[in-house]
Amino acid sequence: MATEIVQLRHPDEFPPDVALLFEEGQRDSIALGSRWFRNFIDTVAQDEVQVCFHVLRRDGHALVALPVLERRAALHRGVEALGNYYTALYAPLVHREATAQDVAELLREVRRSHAPMASLRLQPMDPQSRAWQVLLPALRLAGLRPFTFFCFQNFFLRAPPDWASFLAQRNSKMRSNIKRMEKKLAQEGGRVEIVVDPTECERGIDAYLQVYERSWKRDEPYPRFMPGLIRHAAEEGWLRLGLAWLDGRPIAAQVWLVANRKADIYKVAYDEAFKEYSPGTVLTAHLMQHVIEHDGVAEVDFLIGDDAYKKNWMSDCRERWGVIAYNPATPAGAFGAAREALARMLKPAWLRLRGLRPIAR
Repeated sequence: MATEIVQLRHPDEFPPDVALLFEEGQRDSIALGSRWFRNFIDTVAQDEVQVCFHVLRRDGHALVALPVLERRAALHRGVEALGNYYTALYAPLVHREATAQDVAELLREVRRSHAPMASLRLQPMDPQSRAWQVLLPALRLAGLRPFTFFCFQNFFLRAPPDWASFLAQRNSKMRSNIKRMEKKLAQEGGRVEIVVDPTECERGIDAYLQVYERSWKRDEPYPRFMPGLIRHAAEEGWLRLGLAWLDGRPIAAQVWLVANRKADIYKVAYDEAFKEYSPGTVLTAHLMQHVIEHDGVAEVDFLIGDDAYKKNWMSDCRERWGVIAYNPATPAGAFGAAREALARMLKPAWLRLRGLRPIAR
């Protein structure tokens, strides 16, 4: 069987078999599909970093793909997951027929093409996924020394069959607050809409940007990313852009993406001048009812962060982890691995001194 490893710079270069592998990845998460990476590269990736999709193919079929970027420093050349704080889930794309040996073969090529690569950092990942289970032994087979680390908690909801069931599972204070604030907003002429139509996309983006500008959130360092994501989502039929209005002015906005019976809550913001209406709560309630009863989702995901308010809406919590693998064949990689090993050896004692408990893994 003929095996080859190719390097691609942009999803527009994907041959059909590679595009198909990313379509399969997209079924697990929107953030693993071509659309996501195309928007990320076009709106975020900067000239000073090298973007590359390393792909192992066998007999014309893509088996493994690793989307990465390279960062160079004076004494350290590091390779990282193609993503940043916008990325709620990352993974190598591993076909069901691919083995740890296949992944290791690709990783050895990554080492060569980014030589002298000192480290490879991939995050955030699902530690229960097959990609994670295959990756760890593959890193060792490729001559790298991996260390895993905790990234963040991920709150999610196992969606009930209807809105009434969802409300019944919430506490009485939350149910009362939703009802009271919906009534207050309606009595003063407010309304809620959910933009899904691509023809309404630009109007929705404009309203979202108005709200974001007047919210408590810091300015986006990459202002083109969210509008690009909203446009891509609208074209794919994923978009659920919630807007709360009062006196013709948008006072809250939320970007939800729905695909594969899963709703991702990607961005939430409200105008602080209208905080008394709890527009974020009202809007979340409307969107939650929509995705449960109209879209029939099985899961709602709050993605990144352990903000206390998320616990009120969600039913479960899981963890996202990362892995950093050092290349001991380079001075910087050998030093990094030794330092990491020493730090992990000393950390339990340090935590005990502070009265804390180490995270088990």
